[in-house]
Amino acid sequence: MSIQDQIRALEKLAQIDAELKDLQEQLSQERATLAGLKSGISKLDEKLATDRSALAAMDKTRGELIQDVRNMSQQLDHSREKLSRSRTERESNAAQRELEELRKLVRDREDEIGKLSADGETARLAIEATEADHGKLTADLAAREGDISSKVGEVSVKEAAKRAEREGAVKALPAQLYRRYDMIRSKRGTALAQTRDGTCQACHMALPPQLFHRLRREPILEQCPSCNRIIYFVAPGDAAASASPERS
Repeated sequence: MSIQDQIRALEKLAQIDAELKDLQEQLSQERATLAGLKSGISKLDEKLATDRSALAAMDKTRGELIQDVRNMSQQLDHSREKLSRSRTERESNAAQRELEELRKLVRDREDEIGKLSADGETARLAIEATEADHGKLTADLAAREGDISSKVGEVSVKEAAKRAEREGAVKALPAQLYRRYDMIRSKRGTALAQTRDGTCQACHMALPPQLFHRLRREPILEQCPSCNRIIYFVAPGDAAASASPERS
């Protein structure tokens, strides 16, 4: 296999890898969009469950306090009767103290009921807002899930076809050259670079003059001293230059 053939095979493989990368990014983006919508709904479900539980606890406590006030109101009526039936100053003072203590307890309970009522109303408004957000996200998911899933399916088919194409391109390369290409690609993202004017078109660093002259003199494959990518010379204006496989 001549060097020119190797260069063409490497260019084809680099182009396939670039297209595969694009397809994989599309898949990641579509899947991330879908996962984001589902995650958002799940978080809102958790928030609703927590807020509803907290509201139920507030309502339960409020109900218990209201019952306490009712019971104390009955005790107040009983204490008033005791006061009205008092025959001595001692009995009167005791009944009066009992009335004052009960009134204070009733006021405290009513203050707690008022606070719980206000907190409960705030919690209900927050739950309504969360339910509205949940409804919007759920509707968004319902509207987009089919399209996203369809897009994922289409891109997955293209990716599978491109992977099959890549296998064929790999077989066209000498095994040692492919191993070098793949090792560089795994580290740098791309493995192939061109030079036209003494500069690596991938890392944009100047090549040593001796290396550049050697690349210009005859078709050879070398490695850029700066980025270690496989580098070769393409004459300015060459058709290959317009289809460069380099991607930073």
